[in-house]
Amino acid sequence: MKICVCVKHVPDTAATIKLAGDNGFEDSEIKFVSNPYDDYGVEEAVSLCEKDGGEVVIVTVGKTAAVATIRSAMAMGAHRAILVKTDSQFLDSDLTAKALKAAMEQDGLPDMIFTGKGSVDTESFQTQYRLAKFLSMPVVNEVSTLTIDGSKAIAERETGGGEKQVIEMSLPCVIGATKGLNEPRYPKFPDIMKAKKKEINEIELLDLGIDASNGKVVIEKLEAVPERSGANMLEGSVDAQMTELVRILKEDEKVL
Repeated sequence: MKICVCVKHVPDTAATIKLAGDNGFEDSEIKFVSNPYDDYGVEEAVSLCEKDGGEVVIVTVGKTAAVATIRSAMAMGAHRAILVKTDSQFLDSDLTAKALKAAMEQDGLPDMIFTGKGSVDTESFQTQYRLAKFLSMPVVNEVSTLTIDGSKAIAERETGGGEKQVIEMSLPCVIGATKGLNEPRYPKFPDIMKAKKKEINEIELLDLGIDASNGKVVIEKLEAVPERSGANMLEGSVDAQMTELVRILKEDEKVL
């Protein structure tokens, strides 16, 4: 079985982001990591191939620096990787899905595709659906339990409020992984060293016939979240505090 896992190179959620211009940010000195939800996809793919045999291919769309994230996925057990290179910080989900599709078709379509349920940077939650549409494959997102039975996949997904849904699909299909599907492994030192020698096929985005300037979504302006003002501590009896609170909401904040 051949399994592709889409992995995104994203800023660490603990990083301090500094804006650069109207629609970009300084990325030369902040820490980048593998998108956390993608790690569940890598773990599931590697575990399936360890059990039944096969090959795990990491597919990433991003800058050259994304090689570090790809090596981390390889250290978890992926066999090789494809990096579609672009200088764009914000490649929209439509172009990203088209790039992933083109790279996979060029390499030979897989039996399964894993993604994370979404990326922690842009949080568009659309790439897996667009990719599945372009490849005419069934897709299910937020999968917390997965069983492969011959030529079909049985996925259990979260629907909110503690409810779950079970979906049966034929292979090939696209699976959006989420927390609970597994526990991603921590690579050991020998695995990290082996990962440095594994193959990464680097492809330019334009070589796939995709122009990064033709995206459907354009970021006009980025703004930093304003600093929160200090808390206003109310004093006096409960009645006095409630009266003052209502006055503040009406007169100062104008929300009532």
